[in-house]
Amino acid sequence: MVPRKPFVLAGILAGTFLFGGVVMSANTDYYDTLAEDYHLLYRDWEASMEREGLMLRRWFKDRKIVTVLDASCGTGTQAIALAQIGYRVLASDPSANMVKKAQENALAYGVGDRIHFLQAGFLDIARMTNGNLDAIVTKGDAFPHLITDRDIEETLAGFYRLLRIGGTVLIGMLDFEPLLEERPRFMPGRVHDPIANQGERIVVFEVWDWDDGPPRIVTKNKFIVRGESDSYTTKVYPVQCRPLTAEEVQVVLLEAGFVDIEVIHDRSELVMIATKPDPNATAASIASQRLKAMKAEEIGHEGT
Repeated sequence: MVPRKPFVLAGILAGTFLFGGVVMSANTDYYDTLAEDYHLLYRDWEASMEREGLMLRRWFKDRKIVTVLDASCGTGTQAIALAQIGYRVLASDPSANMVKKAQENALAYGVGDRIHFLQAGFLDIARMTNGNLDAIVTKGDAFPHLITDRDIEETLAGFYRLLRIGGTVLIGMLDFEPLLEERPRFMPGRVHDPIANQGERIVVFEVWDWDDGPPRIVTKNKFIVRGESDSYTTKVYPVQCRPLTAEEVQVVLLEAGFVDIEVIHDRSELVMIATKPDPNATAASIASQRLKAMKAEEIGHEGT
């Protein structure tokens, strides 16, 4: 049985969302444990947050977006950046510690009153029956934590229901495809020098364990080594991912009903942007195409 935590009724943005419980997993424990050290995964977390804001603003241009759900907010990297730009933001994460840290960061950056936070994972969001959001964003490799086909399909179907017609879904994750053939085991990370860390040197890296499945899974063992002189301590944080390719995600987006899928390779990140179509317009477009084809066929017969 999946363990659950109680949740409360919350009136958020354009609607009121009710959660019967938050779906927990081993990955949730990973983020709960890592929350205080999460900034160490970045060379400069604040600079990364600023860049995320610039990129999201560019990708959202001309899409008439006002309200955004950051469906995997972590410590607030995207949610805070979006709020600073002026979007109305709903930020969710299954990890209670991550949500708490994101709230603290939002207050520190002066946008605590512009973001509605809640503890909820993808599958909790998928249980919502309606919504009128302009955009849903998930970045930072949260999407590949969905291991089964069913969970991936249910998540994207939930996103589809929550978006208004013409709404946007944006998925960002590590571009796994270049890694699938050689399957690297050691992934370098960051070295944080003593000056910024009160005398400590902190080294972050990963060791990956591959499993052919099916489905194919990689366990990322994140090592955080910290200390000074000849005295160091090591913590290891394992977390599972499904190394999805762009084609695999595109198929499920299409099956969920999304259209106009755009694939962007941004440094080592794969970003996919898709739109919820107007079903009437889509049907009309198909009917129009069929009518044109029928007329062309009739003209062809008349000419014979």
